[in-house]
Parts: sequence; structure tokens; C-alpha cells
Amino acid sequence: MENRTDVAVIAGSGSDLALVDETVKVLDEFKLSYSLNIASAHRTAEHLKQCVEGAESSGAKVFIAVAGMSAALPGVIASETILPVIGVPVEREHLAGFDALLSIMQMPKGAPVAAVAVGKAGAINAAILAVQIIAISDDILKEKLKSYKVKLAELVVKEDLKLQKDGLEKYITGLKK
Repeated sequence: MENRTDVAVIAGSGSDLALVDETVKVLDEFKLSYSLNIASAHRTAEHLKQCVEGAESSGAKVFIAVAGMSAALPGVIASETILPVIGVPVEREHLAGFDALLSIMQMPKGAPVAAVAVGKAGAINAAILAVQIIAISDDILKEKLKSYKVKLAELVVKEDLKLQKDGLEKYITGLKK
């Protein structure tokens, strides 16, 4: 069987891999194949270019770039491909990831990068956004995505029922356990 990649995930450093794990859990749930690399936009430009080329030649349809601080990684990937790039800003001690978020959002015209929330929510949303992009031309994936959204809605309703039954104090106490 040939190596096929649906989504190329590139982390700016090894310290980003715990966040990347949140992304790949979602990709696994939707049974999308992915490649995973570590490459620095600042320190390993040639290696990054090879990662992008390798992902494209394996059939990648979307890139997810996880980066903190100056977060140049998503923009550099966007300069090397015509495929969609989703940037996940990493929360760091200083500036709480706001610097990374602004860097990803402030791309010059002609080099778009989609920006998602900082941290874990962003890592999960990046994967869901990648699924949505790929589902445009994949009816089976589209149905899986619809089911996923229904399950999310059911969880919210379940939480509301619990709140109505237990009341606010007991509900909050239950969250702390």
C-alpha cells in the first residue's frame, strides 16, 4: 500500500508535540492519514522545505503548522505551497501565545494562513478545520463530520440537563473533582 498523506502536521519544536497530540487525536478519530515533522522556520529552512515537498508528493491536502513565539512557521510553509495552511499558536510563558497568534494572523496579501485559537482548543480546531476542507470533496468524510457535530451538540444538552437536575453549586463542585 502506498504512503498517502491527507494532512501534513509540522511542529516548530519538540516542545510543541504535546499540543500536536491533540491535533492528531482528532485526525485519528476521522481516520485521516497524516505526516508529522519537526522543522524550524528560523533554524532549518532547507529541512522545512523538504518536509513541505515530501508532504505534497505524498498527497497532502492541508498543512497544520504548530508554532509559538514569532510563529513564522505557518507563513514560511504558505510561501512554499499552494495548499491551505492552518496555523496553531502555542501558548508560552511570555505573552500567553498572543505574539504567535498575531504573527499567524498578520500575513501579507497573497500568503494566507488560517489562524485558530491559542493552545489546546486551537490544536483541536485546526484538525477539525482540516477535516472540513477535505470533506468538501469526500462525501463519506462529510457524513462523519455531520455525526461528530451532532455528538458535540448532544454533549452540551447533556450538560444542561445535569445543570438543571443538580443546580449550579453541585454542578460546579462536580467540575472540580
